[in-house]
Amino acid sequence: MSDRFDCDVLVVGLGPVGDALAALAHVHGLSVIAIDRSPTLFPLPRAAVFDHEIMRIFQMIGVAERIAPLCRVPESYQFLTARGEVLLDFPVLPVGRFGWAETYALHQPGVEQVLRDRLGELGVRLDLGVAFEGLVQDSDGVTVDVRDEAGARQIRARYVIGCDGSWSPVREALGIKLDDYKFDEPWLVLDTIIEDCADLPVLCQQICDPRRPVTHLAMSGKRFRWEFMLKPGETPEQMLDDAMIQELLAPWKCGDRVQIERKAVYRFHALVAEQWRHGRVLLAGDAAHQMPPFAGQGMCSGIRDAANLAWKIAAIVRGEAAESILDSYQQEREPHVRAIIATAVAMGQIVCMLDEHGAAARDRDMLARKASGAQDVSVAYPDLVSGHLTDTPFAGALFPQPVAADGTHLDTLFGLDAVLIRRSSGDDAPSQVRTLDLASPELADFSEPLEQWFEAAGTEAVLIRPDRHIFGTGDPAELQALWREKDRSGVQRDQALT
Repeated sequence: MSDRFDCDVLVVGLGPVGDALAALAHVHGLSVIAIDRSPTLFPLPRAAVFDHEIMRIFQMIGVAERIAPLCRVPESYQFLTARGEVLLDFPVLPVGRFGWAETYALHQPGVEQVLRDRLGELGVRLDLGVAFEGLVQDSDGVTVDVRDEAGARQIRARYVIGCDGSWSPVREALGIKLDDYKFDEPWLVLDTIIEDCADLPVLCQQICDPRRPVTHLAMSGKRFRWEFMLKPGETPEQMLDDAMIQELLAPWKCGDRVQIERKAVYRFHALVAEQWRHGRVLLAGDAAHQMPPFAGQGMCSGIRDAANLAWKIAAIVRGEAAESILDSYQQEREPHVRAIIATAVAMGQIVCMLDEHGAAARDRDMLARKASGAQDVSVAYPDLVSGHLTDTPFAGALFPQPVAADGTHLDTLFGLDAVLIRRSSGDDAPSQVRTLDLASPELADFSEPLEQWFEAAGTEAVLIRPDRHIFGTGDPAELQALWREKDRSGVQRDQALT
């Protein structure tokens, strides 16, 4: 095989996950080609919400301020009984501890257009109308067969990442199987525009009605989504009929003023790929995992994959880390994804109950627990628990991002580097990790919340990874040594084998 490369990273598939990954890889210094079989953006909405961590990643890419005005921050996410009683209530903070609102409702095509425009600004090579057909990999790289209107050709890359959706041709080419959670529910999804919408609730709601479970979402602007569960014996054709849709929307008294953007019947699945890495080929987003929408974390999970992968591949290409660092990708991301799937399935089981007696008992029990101060389901997702981390307190947690009085976010001081923050000054020996003292002038606008964090953590230093997860806490010199050891340990093994 030739050692000539067309790019460091070939991204296959340009939905929001592929867009984010291509942008992050580029800003980390990698050469990137991104391909998609469609010559244009998919014009209809799919994802409905994303969270603060994803907006923080958009901040890394340089588009958070452009995306925020396209979104709505909902007041709350609620699960209701058929009578309107609140079973579960998740209030949404407009600015949380990570620098952004906890939840954003979006219009996905608008957000994707911002990401696609950003790729153009960065100079990422986009090959649109190009279909993936197969690949062959060797010890140095991957040769990918593609086809466009001009015919067949090849792209040679150091790494290939399949962001090509639930039916992923990349995953199929690798022969990777899926672990099926056996959660399979058909729902009608209606995306609508309503000009006169002042009387509609601007919440995210799950209506747990055994006669017909319903999801209602106030998305951005004048867009609203409804999802209606199909009952046994109902067909997609019946549900897509205009008369049926008018009947379903009747409780909201908006059928005469609704413009339907999209109507489709989907099957909500829970699936996880058994293998997310095969040599130099990796999977991200729906290619690696699919989940029911009840936690609103499908797109979020894929963009987290992108943030996890981009800095690790960049470290390898720069010679700062061994290729074995990629083993930590699935080690870190899969438990996190599975925890979210478990939450989404638990939520779905609450919502999708069709037995009226069972639903009455559910309502009675959940309302009693809620009255006592308990809530059945948490949306506080876990920290990373293994992988490229130390065995120290807070390792794997997402580091907070305070916002200064002038609106500046902490991460803007760090770029995309790993950073060590020390409680006090110390040895300034050369290090590949950027180091700041808590008293550094750069941190002056953030000193109070950072001091509070250090006081609560009881640590002398924290080393924060480029994806803003905490690598470890403790002694500054030991943290830097552990960072070098973690990055380079695989190099020693590789050299010993050659």
